[in-house]
Amino acid sequence: MRKQEAQAHKRTLLVFNCHESWVYQLGVLGYNLDIIVGLKGRYLQTWDERIRPLPPDSRLITLPEAQQSQTRYYCIITHDITDLYDIKQRPEPRIMVIHSTLERRALEENSDAAPQNMKETLHKYLKFIGGHAVAISELKGKSWDFTEDIVPSGINADDYLPYSGRTGRGLRVCTFIKNRKAILSWDLYEKAFDGIPVRLVGYNPNIRDLRTANSWDHLKRTLQSHRFYVHTASPELEDGYDIASLEAMAAGMPILGNRHPTSPIQHGVSGFLSDDPAELRKYANMLLEDKVLATMIGRQARETVIEKFSMTSFKEAFLRSIETARKKWGRRKVHR
Repeated sequence: MRKQEAQAHKRTLLVFNCHESWVYQLGVLGYNLDIIVGLKGRYLQTWDERIRPLPPDSRLITLPEAQQSQTRYYCIITHDITDLYDIKQRPEPRIMVIHSTLERRALEENSDAAPQNMKETLHKYLKFIGGHAVAISELKGKSWDFTEDIVPSGINADDYLPYSGRTGRGLRVCTFIKNRKAILSWDLYEKAFDGIPVRLVGYNPNIRDLRTANSWDHLKRTLQSHRFYVHTASPELEDGYDIASLEAMAAGMPILGNRHPTSPIQHGVSGFLSDDPAELRKYANMLLEDKVLATMIGRQARETVIEKFSMTSFKEAFLRSIETARKKWGRRKVHR
């Protein structure tokens, strides 16, 4: 591992931009990063600095520039089969990162293709090209039958401001709500927090007066000041956490949500979980009325994220993933 890190400054990764908060993590690996922007289907044609600043030692390039680049990349990081097609002529190892469950992907794309066919197509194509799949959670890996390499996101708790909870409101960060209500268990959320002051933050162009944070620093201040954080998600479609909720835990916020087998929250210790809207409302009011209790519970949430989602663990695991991808690439059959 030390030898890999010592040589890393000489190497460059080619990375398709997807979620800035996830891509930003790659900055801890020590590689130079060429990040592809201007991709079809993105709400912004460049890097969204409101979500994260550019990672260190990185530059933004277009897809044609990436396809024609003379740089010999150490590995290529992709996020779907379209990305893999787009760089099919490049001669370097490649990883596909699985960010969503198969069921969620089929729901969001409203595709005529059966989920099983989507899964089989991806398996065949990765085997054909000698690619390697990395899932960001066990749930997502299992849904696609890629369980060999699971690398959860990492959080550096020291990046976040000390919790104050002085604002007597809850907080939730989520994007494209109107298209993702089933994924986000939005019906439960609305029933539980009707009449409870909760601030929503995130890119939602179809919802008036709902804005993303101005910057990552702005988001950190928002996490610091709000009393509790909300995360609800369908257990069949999404994990019981996301990067935003892990950030909230790192900021020392108590978490409220539905019961979920993959939630990192221990009920009554680092937050409160229930599928009963009335119970969630009761817990929300309890935290609004008792900042000392919120602080104690949020402290446990912070300890949990430090233990289970450290940036060190992410770095070590993803460096191994890159080496696995390089081995698979070296063993691939060359198709002419």
